[in-house]
Amino acid sequence: MKHINVALFVPDEGCPHRCSFCNQKTISGKSKPLTVEDIEKAVETAVSTSDCGEGEIAFFGGSFTAIERSYMLSLLKKGKEYVDKGLFKGIRISTRPDCIDAEILTLLKENGVTSIELGCQSMDDEVLSLNERGHSSSDVVKAAALIKEYGFEFGVQMMTGLYGDTREKAVETAEKLISLRPDTARIYPTVVLENTRLAELYEKGEYIPQTTDEAADLCAELLLMFYEADIRVIRLGLHSGGNVEEGFVAGAYHPAFRELAESRIYLRKIKEEIEKENIPKGKTEITVGSKYISMASGQKRSNINALSALGYEVKITGNSDYKKYEVSVRLTQ
Repeated sequence: MKHINVALFVPDEGCPHRCSFCNQKTISGKSKPLTVEDIEKAVETAVSTSDCGEGEIAFFGGSFTAIERSYMLSLLKKGKEYVDKGLFKGIRISTRPDCIDAEILTLLKENGVTSIELGCQSMDDEVLSLNERGHSSSDVVKAAALIKEYGFEFGVQMMTGLYGDTREKAVETAEKLISLRPDTARIYPTVVLENTRLAELYEKGEYIPQTTDEAADLCAELLLMFYEADIRVIRLGLHSGGNVEEGFVAGAYHPAFRELAESRIYLRKIKEEIEKENIPKGKTEITVGSKYISMASGQKRSNINALSALGYEVKITGNSDYKKYEVSVRLTQ
């Protein structure tokens, strides 16, 4: 059976700020507070169909460490019951950088939490201010150091295309987050959702969101940066489901966004290899890892078509010795 996590959303609970982009009810499809009974139901469903022993109970949504303390502990204690039974390896939470301190980390440690993700979004203070985040980049650095000191698995979350953001600032954010040496990362291109400040700015013409094409091109670069730093990107692009499709106004949303970005990495690598080896136009064999042939071909053969337009008749083959994103090209005529 497949190892899975149980994701539980705590929408709009505890957030001291309403960020420009945030509509958690739309993202999660949840409007009612999470209850202990909800946890029991979700866990029982998961363990009856899957082997969850290597999975986690994950609390996402608002700012978990900022919600009312007794409520937070009631959720954690229920989750810990299943961890103590060996049904899950631990509890994962996400929270704000300015809602982490020694006291809260001690409580989390005592109640089964093993992984903490910080919603950093940007490491540019101007971008953070424009999007009403209510914390600074220095808060991220301080929280990261504390989380690692207390021995938690550490994850970061960043966004691209925020109000006031640029490609250069996004790359700098990735560089700064990588320097913190997280275990995992999530990258979310900004999606404009109804009933948000960004939606208002968009309607006034004061905010121009990234297109899906622009976001995929940038995220291909960011994804490769994290990969080369040996940091797992465990999510790229906003998840489908909830009420995202219904609440979507504008921006970079695609249900297979990661596939778009990864295929672009392969196209770049192939073009670089063609230039490096001075491969003339004609029939060409491209070799990639056996598991990545589809990725290298591109969604709906987009990479093959792009190379064809450049004069290369491409055949893509697999080699089990090739690592992810490793590419070789040779002329076959």
